[in-house]
Amino acid sequence: MKKGVNAWCFPSYLGAADLFKRAKELGFSGIELNLSDKSDSILHLGSNEEEINQIAMLAKQNDLELVGISTDLLWKYPLTDNSEEIRNKGIQIVEKMIEIAGILGASTVLVVPGIVTSTVSYDTAYSRALAAIKTLSKKAEEYDVQIAIENVWNKFLLSPLEMAGFIDQVNSRWVGAYLDIGNVIQFGYPEQWIRILSNRIFMIHVKDFKESVGNIHGFVPLLSGDISWEQVKKALKEINYRGYIIPEIPPHDYHPDWLLKLISEAMDIIFDFNRDGSGG
Repeated sequence: MKKGVNAWCFPSYLGAADLFKRAKELGFSGIELNLSDKSDSILHLGSNEEEINQIAMLAKQNDLELVGISTDLLWKYPLTDNSEEIRNKGIQIVEKMIEIAGILGASTVLVVPGIVTSTVSYDTAYSRALAAIKTLSKKAEEYDVQIAIENVWNKFLLSPLEMAGFIDQVNSRWVGAYLDIGNVIQFGYPEQWIRILSNRIFMIHVKDFKESVGNIHGFVPLLSGDISWEQVKKALKEINYRGYIIPEIPPHDYHPDWLLKLISEAMDIIFDFNRDGSGG
């Protein structure tokens, strides 16, 4: 396994050069960037090929692998929305992510497949999400980029059996799972998700969770919650997972460097990473 980090773990004011330098100093070997609709972000909807190539060059100078692209824009533009215009905007966002990943040489884009709401029923969300991901899988194949569907608190794909079935229905080797360990624990056991999804897993997000809190405020730094990391590590070894482990934890408001050091050290403890981000 390999030690990566999501750019959201760092203060938002850092530019690409400073972010990459700090990530390398902390012992990470790969970084996941995020697509935004804000023009002052490292990656945004208006990013052109020259700007993207500059980011790739900065990562190479810091000996960092650009692992993948995620975004929070699919909450704003869900692939399952009742508005066709919003659904199409969501598809365009994923297509932009795929194109950027292709230029950067990143292997994977994280996709929230849809959201069940009071006005979007579960079965409707399922059919719309399935159609959208099937369409996007063709774009992914064109750019040699994987689409990884994340389990999030979207009231959708709530069990590993259903997630596996959804991926199998898409029936494309370019589509798999982005398993978020912390997102599972409120309604399941991460080690069971790992074993059931098995080789469908393209990437892993990690954070910890306090079950006694039971809501969004229950997300806590690694080793501060109730996740059985020994069971998680055992399951990952059983399925022979060799990809990246990527924390997705917001920066501390006042002491971001302190929290980043804790995250890096906790990953070394949990996953037996060496200082250069290898091993595990």
